[in-house]
Amino acid sequence: MTSSPSTAEERTKRMIHTAAALIIGDEILNGKTVDSNSAYFAKFCFSLGINLKRIEVIADDEGEIIEAVRRMSNNYDLVVTSGGIGPTHDDITYQSIAKAFDLKLKLHDEALRRMRKLSKPHPSQPNFSYDVPSPALEAKLRMIRLPIDTEREEESQVLFVDENLWVPINVVNGNIHILPGVPRLFTQLLDGLKPRLVPRLTDPEGKGIYRILVSTPMAESAVAGYLTELAAKAEPRGIKVGSYPRWGKGRNTVTLVGRDKEYMESLIPEVEKNVQGVKVDREDEADHLNPEDLES
Repeated sequence: MTSSPSTAEERTKRMIHTAAALIIGDEILNGKTVDSNSAYFAKFCFSLGINLKRIEVIADDEGEIIEAVRRMSNNYDLVVTSGGIGPTHDDITYQSIAKAFDLKLKLHDEALRRMRKLSKPHPSQPNFSYDVPSPALEAKLRMIRLPIDTEREEESQVLFVDENLWVPINVVNGNIHILPGVPRLFTQLLDGLKPRLVPRLTDPEGKGIYRILVSTPMAESAVAGYLTELAAKAEPRGIKVGSYPRWGKGRNTVTLVGRDKEYMESLIPEVEKNVQGVKVDREDEADHLNPEDLES
């Protein structure tokens, strides 16, 4: 399954409406590591008004990676992957994604230049040299052998979004953005990518989606009927109505989420009245009003 230049170029420039995240790593699935990158990406998408449609966690398995990236690239405007781009044998994300789109891995010269400048040898490797072949050097170079489509401009496939990091964002098939699994690097690179995404958003200022919270002392079962009626009225206007229990807190939360801020704000008095609640900025803001526990 190859990526034709025209298709990849179109994906690079299209407006971004939907997104998906692919979290790759055995350590996530076996419980050794807790994934925080998907939560950060979800907040990132929400803040920009991007509809995050899917988050998947898969193993360091070539077949699973190939299937997932092909499907996600086809189904969503913006795809990010997290994990599997380190120096060891089980870091197979680059090679798997290259295979998914019939691409070769290429040692990236600019990434190497930045790595030499910014990556200092580990204390356990006092004799390490970039100029002397060694297993340690080969392990480092593994991290900058990137899937590159030679029929397209390389500049749009390898993005350096932070001058303090040698790690690039490798963009494959126009919309798959390969990021490291280390949370600090993932968040830093994602934040650096934002200016490149904003011009391709429905809201070019990146204002995102609005969320209104209403704290209620009523049980979910007591407000379910009203919320069903409210959803039928609001959802045609692009407003999603939600209800979230807060066990042991004495209050639950009703949410309105959407882009039409004026219409959403017009609903607040009605919602407050029907759920005997109050608009809040934080879910715990009104907890002191009713300390009794609720049962849904």
